[in-house]
Amino acid sequence: MSEFNYENVWKSMDPWSFIPEKFNIGAASTDAVCERGMGDTVAIYWENSNGEARQVTYDQLRKDTNRVASMLTSLGFGKGDVLLLRMSNLIEFYTIALGATKAGGSFIPTSTMFREKDILYRLNDAKVKVVATTPQLVDVVDAVRDEAKTLEHVIVIDYLGEKPSAANHLSFTELMDKADENFHYVETANDDIAFVAYTSGTTGDPKGVVHYHRYGIAYEYLAKYWYNYDAPDVITCPAEVGWLLPVSSSFLYALHRGMGIVLYHELGAFNPEKWFEMFEKYGINVFIGTPTMFRMLMKVEDAEKRFDLSKWREGTSAGEPLAPDTFFKVQERFGITIRDGIGMSECMVYVHNMIGMDIKQGSCGKIGPGIVIELMEVPDEDDEESGVKLKPVKDGDPGVLCVKIDSHPGMMKEYLNKPEATAEVFKDGWFYTGDVLRKDEDGYFWFIGRADDVIKASGYRISPFDVESSLMGHPAVHEAAAVESPDPVRDKVVKAFIVLSEGYEGNDDLIKELQKHVKEHAAPYKYPRKIQFVKELPKTQSGKVKRKMLRRLEFDGTPYQL
Repeated sequence: MSEFNYENVWKSMDPWSFIPEKFNIGAASTDAVCERGMGDTVAIYWENSNGEARQVTYDQLRKDTNRVASMLTSLGFGKGDVLLLRMSNLIEFYTIALGATKAGGSFIPTSTMFREKDILYRLNDAKVKVVATTPQLVDVVDAVRDEAKTLEHVIVIDYLGEKPSAANHLSFTELMDKADENFHYVETANDDIAFVAYTSGTTGDPKGVVHYHRYGIAYEYLAKYWYNYDAPDVITCPAEVGWLLPVSSSFLYALHRGMGIVLYHELGAFNPEKWFEMFEKYGINVFIGTPTMFRMLMKVEDAEKRFDLSKWREGTSAGEPLAPDTFFKVQERFGITIRDGIGMSECMVYVHNMIGMDIKQGSCGKIGPGIVIELMEVPDEDDEESGVKLKPVKDGDPGVLCVKIDSHPGMMKEYLNKPEATAEVFKDGWFYTGDVLRKDEDGYFWFIGRADDVIKASGYRISPFDVESSLMGHPAVHEAAAVESPDPVRDKVVKAFIVLSEGYEGNDDLIKELQKHVKEHAAPYKYPRKIQFVKELPKTQSGKVKRKMLRRLEFDGTPYQL
C-alpha cells in the first residue's frame, strides 16, 4: 500500500462531476449491476434465528423490484407518492423500497419498535399512500388506519404463508404473482426525492429528513476510504434495517457496487456468538456496527480460535464514539483496525478515519474528501432563545461542526413540512450539525457532545422530549428531564431526573414501573436505564430546563444537588 497522503485524498473526489443528471436509485442498485454482467452474483444472503435461509441474486432482485414497481403502479402509486415500511430484517424490505423508487415514488424506513403514535405521525406528516408490513406488525397500522388521512393500501408480507388477517389488507404474494417482471423504471433526476428518514429533535415532533436519488452514490468516498469495500466483498451491518446506518451502509451504498449483503432476522437481542458463526458461514469481509456491538463481540471467549474468521478484513464503527479499549481489544484479538466516524441522518458521515491513515485513538478522524467544514462557536445555554450566530472558533477551541452545503452532494434537501426547522440548520450556506467537536493541530476531530440535547445512546438518536413526555404521562411524574449518561458497556444511556407528583415515593418498584411505562408508550430503546428522583430541576431564568448542566454533571461524575 502506498503511503497515505491526506491532501491528495481530500482532492481526489469532485463531489459532483461523477453524478449523472438522470439517476434512479432502484435501477442503479439492480438493473445497472446486471448490465455489468453480475446478474448471477448473490445480492442478499438472508437468514433468521429459526434457522431458515434464503438468498437472491442481482437478476432476481431486478425482477422482484420490477414486480413491486409494477404492482404499486397498478395501485395508483407513482411520482410524488410515499410508501412506509414497517418490517424487520427481511429481503422484502429491500425489494419494496427499491420498487417504490422504480415506480417514481419514495419510501420511509421505520423501526419495528415504533408504537401507534410514532407510526400515525409519519403517515400523516409524509402523506403516506401505501404501508408495507408483516402479519406480526400490522396491528399498530390497523389501530391508527382510520386516522391516517391519505393511507389507501396496507400490503401484508405473507412470506411465511400467513394470510392477511383483515379484508382491507392486501396480500403481497398475490399482488406479486400478477405483476410484471419487465416493468421499466420511471426516469428520475438525481435530485428527485427517494426516501425520508425521520430523526429525533430536542422538542416537538420528529423531523423527516428528505434525501435525493443521488444519495447512494454521493457517498462514494465512504465506500472507498471508510468502509473500504467493493465487489466481490460480503458485508453486513447487524442493526435493524429500519435505521439509517444499515439503510445506507449495507443497502443504498452497497448494492450498486454489486456486493453480497448478509441480512439476519434476529428474534431477540444481538447474539454475538451467532454472528461469529455467520462470519464463518458467509465469509464476511466487512463488519459495520456500533461500539456496543463490537464490545459484545469481545465477550465471546476464544472466538478467534473457535471460528474461521480469515475472510474478515475491515471494521467500521458509528453511532457513538469508539472507546480506545474496544479498538485495541479488537485489533489484538482479530487483527482488525476499526475506523470510527461521525455523522447524522441529515448528512451521514462527514468526518471519519480512512484506510491507510494513522489513527489517533478517541478521534473520529479527518474531513471526508471534497467536504468543507468549519467549527462555529457554541451558543450559551442562557442566551439560546436569542438565536445562533455563526462565528468560527479560535484554533483548538471546541465548536459546533458546520458543513458547507454546496460541498456535499449527499446533504439532505430539507426537513419535510418544517421550513422553520430547516432554516434553523441551514444558515448562510452552512449546515449546522449540532455536534460539538474540537480539531487538533494535525486536523483530527474529537467529539465532545451535542450543542442541543439530542441523546446518543447505544447507536440510537433519542429525543429527550419523547422520553420526558412519556414519563410525564404517568401520574407519579410531575416533571422530568432526560439526558445522556456514561455507561461502561453501552457507552451512553438515557438517564431521567424526575420530580415526583405529591403523594408518591421514589423507590425501586416505581423505577421499574416508569421504565416499563416508557417502553410501552414511547419505544423500548428510549427507556431510561437510570432514574434519579430529585426535588427540583435546574432551569434558566426563562424557565427552560438546563439539560446541558445535568449532562455535564453526569460525565464529570458529580452528583446533581440543587
